[in-house]
Amino acid sequence: MTLPLEGIRVADFTWVWAGPFCTLQLAHLGAEVIRVESTTRTCVTRLLPPFADGEPGRNRSGYFNQYNQGKLSLALDLKQPEAIAVAKDLVAQCDVVCENFAAGVMDRMGLGYETLRALRPDLVMIALSGYGATGPDSEFVSYGPAQVPLSGMSSLTGYADWPPMHVGISYGDPTGGLHGAFAVLAALWHRANTGAGQYIDLSQWESTMALLPEGLLAQTLEGRAYERDGNHDVLWAPHAVYRCDGEDRWVSIAVASDDEWRALASAVEPAWLRDSELAVAAGRKRREEEIDERLSAWCATRSREQVTEVLQQAGVAAFPVLDARDLHDDPHLAARGFFVELPHREVGVRRHLGIPYRLDASPIAVGRAAPCLGQDTDEVLTRVLGYDADRIAALRAADVLR
Repeated sequence: MTLPLEGIRVADFTWVWAGPFCTLQLAHLGAEVIRVESTTRTCVTRLLPPFADGEPGRNRSGYFNQYNQGKLSLALDLKQPEAIAVAKDLVAQCDVVCENFAAGVMDRMGLGYETLRALRPDLVMIALSGYGATGPDSEFVSYGPAQVPLSGMSSLTGYADWPPMHVGISYGDPTGGLHGAFAVLAALWHRANTGAGQYIDLSQWESTMALLPEGLLAQTLEGRAYERDGNHDVLWAPHAVYRCDGEDRWVSIAVASDDEWRALASAVEPAWLRDSELAVAAGRKRREEEIDERLSAWCATRSREQVTEVLQQAGVAAFPVLDARDLHDDPHLAARGFFVELPHREVGVRRHLGIPYRLDASPIAVGRAAPCLGQDTDEVLTRVLGYDADRIAALRAADVLR
């Protein structure tokens, strides 16, 4: 059995999160991903905690090592003309080029699409820039956190009468990466059918907006914006998280139908069954605050496990709010084999998130831990580019391979 992208080689010029997350998906599917990086401009994520054993180092970041599993690392100082020549030799041997700099950066380095497709006519190249390659904002640099307010997500996040809030993670990065991987697969499919490569212009701003159809449709169809309302739903009630057992342990409860409401009422407050207003969704929504207060009081005297068991047995959607330790120890995830533990050259065996899907005809798996910076430089130059030992030594002596 072969892997879906077996035989596909990717020149990965990306950094931080969005780009590496895109190429991570390609590596998961069997592509050979060669990450081009340098000690002269170390990727931000190599410098971010958490670090293995709390000891900082370029190769010790859990952040970097999570999002670069299965890749090779080629150390190349792209500020030098000799390095650009090596990069061009690499691209000539690759099917895909990925980059996520601001628009125009690759062109200024001499690695723009028009230049690279002259080396490889059927090349697929993707640029995951913040705002796309065209338009008045195209040359601005962007990071994922900025995409949250720019996309409108912050305007929908927060409690009633609170200001707009961030959502806790840099949503623009992984969503841009996933959209990018999908676009690359589509372009490879097109190439397989036509023989033609193409350029993919992705806007992280737009790919984040694509997550918010209900927020945008309210404006376009009704001429209004949804108001912030915490964990509540526009139609359903109850729909929130509730503190359990007087601790910082929570459970999520959602009632989506009249039948589910009757099940909840039977388990929590049978008197609600005799209240005709609460029998319908509109009535429950009007009295949502009252319902939340009673549910909060009921949950406060029980553990989240007890709440979950009682409500699930009754037929109500309820589940504990899990933290990182809960997920680490979760028996279901362990049984699924979601976590991977592979030996890393510097930090040893560490647990990382694996691949969240299975293909029954293609045995995909994380093949290797993330690389140390420049770990595979000699291998790539020799096996992929055909350089001999003297040429590699000369490049190293000229400080090109760093």
